[in-house]
Amino acid sequence: MIDFRNRTAVITGAASGIGLALARRAVKEGMKLALADIEGEKLKDVAATLGLPDDRISLHTVDVSREEDIARLANETFDRFGEVHLLCNNAGVCMTRGTWEHSTADWEWVLGVNLRSVIHGVHHFLPRMLKQKSDSHVVNTASVAGLLSTPGFAAYNVSKHGVVTLSETLYSELAAMNARVGVSLLCPAWVPTGILESGRYRQISDGVPVQSSRTSADYEARMAKAVRSGRLTADDMASAVFEAVAGNRFYVIPHAKIKQAIEVRMEDIIESRNPTPMTGRKPSTRIL
Repeated sequence: MIDFRNRTAVITGAASGIGLALARRAVKEGMKLALADIEGEKLKDVAATLGLPDDRISLHTVDVSREEDIARLANETFDRFGEVHLLCNNAGVCMTRGTWEHSTADWEWVLGVNLRSVIHGVHHFLPRMLKQKSDSHVVNTASVAGLLSTPGFAAYNVSKHGVVTLSETLYSELAAMNARVGVSLLCPAWVPTGILESGRYRQISDGVPVQSSRTSADYEARMAKAVRSGRLTADDMASAVFEAVAGNRFYVIPHAKIKQAIEVRMEDIIESRNPTPMTGRKPSTRIL
């Protein structure tokens, strides 16, 4: 899919961060937009800055962890625009603490937003995209946390590893079918976005996080420092995504230096070594 003009893009988590950057890039490419976010009022505010007429944009207040919300998003988008050419399953949240300190509610919240949202997106959009006569593309936002196993991020790591293998499986299945639907997997490292404040989206039903231990508090501080120090921006992520889609490229890893850490992990597996501790690696290969 190379010509984006007048095609339709669906983007979740579109009110901020990478999602908003994807929306802005889509506008530059001449696309029509269906934007979804749990913060409906904020979505309206940022959508007003995009400069699109009402017939080229639709806004949807969506809790991506709820399958019924994703199903509604799909139905409303296809009813409005007829076809979907770029599906960006992008919404995500993060929390840091020791693996043993994650409560059941923590797991449900993180896996619901980060992994089940992608599962639901593929389930409710892809069958209709496969029936289209035009080319289309699915972009799933994972993370380098889906390619590594960084201490302090158990739920986040599990959710993103899930997105990675889901996407790789989907790619192979569609390739075997010679389908006109491509797949790309975005795996950023640290990008200065509002992900540290993602807890504000947490619903009461998801349970209030318990107070973390000193160890988990240290993880939280390290994450905050890492995110703030990120040199690549959300706009850089959006550019990398659109270049990958145009080139029908699957792996999108904008932070090139992190590939050294990925290589170490792969060598650990191939050589049957115990996992190399993240803190024991050279500075250039550390995620934190």
